[in-house]
Amino acid sequence: MNISNNFIYECDSCGKTYERDLVRYLCPDCSEEYIPGNPLKGVLKLIFDYDLIKKKFEINKPDWNLFSAVEEKYFPDFPVGNTPFFKTKNIGNNVWIKNDGLNPSGSLKDRASFLVVAESNRLDIDTIVAASTGNAASALAAVCAASNKKAIIFVPESAPKAKLVQMILYGANVIPVKGSYDDAFKLSLEYTEKFSGLNRNTAYHPLTIEGKKTAGLEIFIQNNFKAPDIVFIPVGDGVILSGVYKAFYDLKMSGLIEKLPKLICVQAENSSAIHNFIVSGNYKNLESSKTIADSISVSAPSNAFMARKAVLDSNGFSVTVSDKEILEAQKNLANKTGIFAEPAAAATYAGYIKFKDKFNSDEQVVLLITGHGLKDIEAPLSVIKIPEAIIPDIKNIKIF
Repeated sequence: MNISNNFIYECDSCGKTYERDLVRYLCPDCSEEYIPGNPLKGVLKLIFDYDLIKKKFEINKPDWNLFSAVEEKYFPDFPVGNTPFFKTKNIGNNVWIKNDGLNPSGSLKDRASFLVVAESNRLDIDTIVAASTGNAASALAAVCAASNKKAIIFVPESAPKAKLVQMILYGANVIPVKGSYDDAFKLSLEYTEKFSGLNRNTAYHPLTIEGKKTAGLEIFIQNNFKAPDIVFIPVGDGVILSGVYKAFYDLKMSGLIEKLPKLICVQAENSSAIHNFIVSGNYKNLESSKTIADSISVSAPSNAFMARKAVLDSNGFSVTVSDKEILEAQKNLANKTGIFAEPAAAATYAGYIKFKDKFNSDEQVVLLITGHGLKDIEAPLSVIKIPEAIIPDIKNIKIF
C-alpha cells in the first residue's frame, strides 16, 4: 500500500492492483475484453489503507480526507454535497429522505463531476469529456464552468430540454447524437482517445464511483454516525448504487459500522438490465430501454457487474416499477413531502411503495432522491392538468 496516497486501485473483475497514476480508467488487462455497447470490464475500485484510517480517524474530530481519492487542495471552488437528510412521517413511521436534488445543478451527479474535476486539477488537464443522458452532463458543465475547464459532452438527442439548456448555459460544448446513451458513450471514448482530455464517463473513470460515494458518507454523518437499515436507490448504469455501497463498505472496513445497510435496486420496467441480472444471475443487454425516467434509461449499463455484487453483498434485492407507478409516485411524493423529484428519482419512492409492508416498523429506511423535478417537466405534464384562467370574479373560484 502506498501510504502517502492512502489507496490503491483494484480491478473488480480480476483483482489485480495498481498504484495511483499507473492506470487512469479501466484495468489494462480486463479492458482488452471490453466490447463497446456492453457493460464495462475491468472497472477499478479504490482500496484504502483501512488500518491507517482506524488509527487516525476520530469520530469527535473526523478527517474525511482519509476517505478521499483526491487531496483537498485540488477541490474545485464549488459547493457540492451537504444536502438535506430528514425524517418524513407522511410516508412512513421510520422513513428518511436524502434529497440530492438540491445539489447546485440539481442532481447527485454533481458529486462525481466534482471529484473528476478535482482530479483534472491534480493532473493539470483542462478538457473533460463525457457522455450523458443529461444529469451527468449538466453536473460536469456546472463544475467546469466554476473551474475554468472546457467540457465536451455527447448526449442522445432525446435528452430533456431542461438539461440541455443547463449545460449550454454553463458553456459546455454539447454534441447531440442520433442514437442512445450507449451510442453517445462509445463516441465519447473515441473522441478522448483521438483528441485527449480526461474522460468522466460513469464507471469508466473510477472516481465517478468515489464521487458518488460521498452521498453514502453523508447519510452516515447526518444519521448520527450510524448506518441505516435499508436504502432505496434508483438504478440506471449502476454507478450510484455502487458508490453508496462503497461508502458503507469503506466505513465497515474502517471499523466505523458493523454491517452494511440493505441496498434496494429500483429500476424502470423497460430499463431493467441490472434487475434481470440480479434476479437471474445471467447478464443480457436490452434491445430497448425506453422509459419516462430518462436518467435511468440504459440498455447496456456500464457498471452492471459491480452493481449486482453490491446488492448481493448487502443482502438487498431488486425491484422494477412501471412508468405509470413512477409518475404516480412523483405526484404523491410532492403532495406528501414537498419534494419535487424527477421521474428517475421518484422511482425510488415507487419502489418503496411496492415493498414497504415487507419491512419491520423499527427498521430505518432511506429514500435516495437523486434529481430535481425541474430537470424534466414534460413527464409530469403528461398526467396533470394546468388549470385554465378564470374571469376575476369570486363566484368563479373552485377549490378542490
